Amino acid sequence: MSLQQKLDAQKKEIETSAPKEALEVMHRATEDLAKSGIMDRIIKKGDKAPDFTLNDANGNAVNLKAKLSGGPVVLGFYRGRW
Repeated sequence: MSLQQKLDAQKKEIETSAPKEALEVMHRATEDLAKSGIMDRIIKKGDKAPDFTLNDANGNAVNLKAKLSGGPVVLGFYRGRW
């Protein structure tokens, strides 16, 4: 099963089990984001990420360019506190 298939199955499960009010809020928020034009500004598959330096979980500076010199890099983005 592909990742997209797994995501689609999870979405279907949520759609059938979540309270109607919660689904309405989620759908409205999704529509608001789409209307905002944010999708025109996102990084797309194949785009190059700009070089940056951020602190890791231990407070150590990590630079993307330096990491890439050792091979491919996987970036994970977290929304933060929900």
